[in-house]
Amino acid sequence: MAELQVDVVAADQTIWSGSARSVVVPAVGGELGVLVGHEPLMAVLGTGRVRVTPSGGKSEQIAKDISGGFVSVDDDTVTIVIDTVVNTEA
Repeated sequence: MAELQVDVVAADQTIWSGSARSVVVPAVGGELGVLVGHEPLMAVLGTGRVRVTPSGGKSEQIAKDISGGFVSVDDDTVTIVIDTVVNTEA
């Protein structure tokens, strides 16, 4: 089964890295969901929460109260770069 390779980073830390089935991020225009096979995209992040469903696991809130940054999706690789993280949960 195909998976996403996900990296969630901030300026001073790696917040989460691993394989996942889905990712939901707070884009400026609303929540954006990414599944395996998603078309390439780049979007600006707004304020909200990052949620990841790891391979073989339940959905996890990886970071809450984020503000700004961007998400890039290409060839089932998702890179989330966050400007400000108020609170993280692992």
